[in-house]
Amino acid sequence: MAADTRHESEARRGSDGDGSARSAESRGLGPVPLPAASRLRPLLGLLVPAALVVVWHVAVATGVFAAHQLPAPLRVAETLWGMAASGELWDHVAITVQRVVLGAGLGIAVGILFGTATGLSRTASDLLDPLLQSLKNIPSLAWVPLFLLWFGIGETAKVLLIAVGAFFPVYLNLSTGIAAVDEELLEVAEVYDLGRVESLRRVVFPAALPDLLVGIRGGVGLAWMFVVAAELIAASQGIGFLLSDGRTLARPDIIVGSILLFAFLGNCSDLAVKEVRDRVVGR
Repeated sequence: MAADTRHESEARRGSDGDGSARSAESRGLGPVPLPAASRLRPLLGLLVPAALVVVWHVAVATGVFAAHQLPAPLRVAETLWGMAASGELWDHVAITVQRVVLGAGLGIAVGILFGTATGLSRTASDLLDPLLQSLKNIPSLAWVPLFLLWFGIGETAKVLLIAVGAFFPVYLNLSTGIAAVDEELLEVAEVYDLGRVESLRRVVFPAALPDLLVGIRGGVGLAWMFVVAAELIAASQGIGFLLSDGRTLARPDIIVGSILLFAFLGNCSDLAVKEVRDRVVGR
């Protein structure tokens, strides 16, 4: 009997100890948690580029590539730094960013207009979609001679060419998103006797918003691809002009530096659009 009583008291003390430990941890007195791994996840995207730079340096240093074919990473960095210090680089970057912003904005706006029309109307889709599907397969450089004839060598031709690239992903994604809106949502709009405009604003567009943002992300990416072709139209400024100038002068450091600038700026814009998408529709 005494042994049973002793075992019970020890069990109670053990359970009281566990409860005290748990309450201490709940009050913040327990072990300090390590930083969440998700905080370090964005840094993973730097590992592959860093590894590629190392491989690039080794390939040039060991003579796999001659200096006139592929300059060393340090040489490219020195060239970009020198151009940035003189202010020349910022002028080229600014004009290219301006063209991309204007062209992408115009292409996105027109893409939303046509995507809405073809998504809402089967007739509009039957009339317009075959033509637009054909036009989207035309390479960017194929538009250059035609735009030169139509709009000359000014900024208009460059901005419109970039707009062509941004238009198609927005149009395709929004048209598909609107056409795929759940019929039950539309029935709810009818039950509440919402008008055409109110149904679009409160039901159709919110349901198709994820598709629209995916299209905008793709459109911005294509805008950066089309700006290279646009800046071949008698441009005297811009990163595309730098790229062409490096080829003319046989300066591989300028060529590679221009390519890296396109990659960096395009990635920055993509991250910005992705952040907006995540905030609006959630991850």
